[in-house]
Amino acid sequence: MAQETNLLMEVPKASRPRERLDQYGEKALATHELLAIVLRTGPKDSNVIQLSLRVLNEFEDLYSLKMASVEELMGIKGIGRTKAIEIKACVELGIRIANATQLKSGTITSTQSAGSLLQKEMRDLQQEHVVALYLNTKNEIIKKKTIFIGSLNSSVAHPREIFREAVRFAAARIILAHNHPSGNPEPSEADLVFTRRMVECGEMMGIEVLDHFIIGVNQYLSLKEFGIV
Repeated sequence: MAQETNLLMEVPKASRPRERLDQYGEKALATHELLAIVLRTGPKDSNVIQLSLRVLNEFEDLYSLKMASVEELMGIKGIGRTKAIEIKACVELGIRIANATQLKSGTITSTQSAGSLLQKEMRDLQQEHVVALYLNTKNEIIKKKTIFIGSLNSSVAHPREIFREAVRFAAARIILAHNHPSGNPEPSEADLVFTRRMVECGEMMGIEVLDHFIIGVNQYLSLKEFGIV
């Protein structure tokens, strides 16, 4: 193991794949560098970069590598059963990720459908929660997330937290909601200021804020219907 580690350290620091991925991102790495990260170490007579190149040279293309069996991988000098199994696991994980689809949690068809959904989920909360529904271009809910807990006039109520998630999930639109534990959905001045600020930020980013709901115990208020959004 000491020999393997020493040989890995012989790779110049600027060329070490882990460091390069950390600095430049995964898309900047060549295929053999990505494979080197999976393999971690090389055998006694070569470093991990050389081993990853050796593996790729054994196959015509990445499809052939994908279809290779554990036994075929073990036929490559420096690849034992453990490394062969790790390669197969990595390949299968990549296939499953590539086939994954974004989960949907229903479609918003109207102000009433959004308000009813949010009122049902938030009416019994004992502390003020700010929730965002992230929608795609078909108004399908692709993510529902509690952004923060606390009063809207608090320093934590910042648009960057909400729009960071919108960008992350590639949302086209946002619906916001927060509850009033008192049960009265009447908007405060802080509610109105926050809503206007969110609408302005959404316009600058090209992400529409469709509505902001204030949730009470037995009723909700739409700030879009209230004329604020």
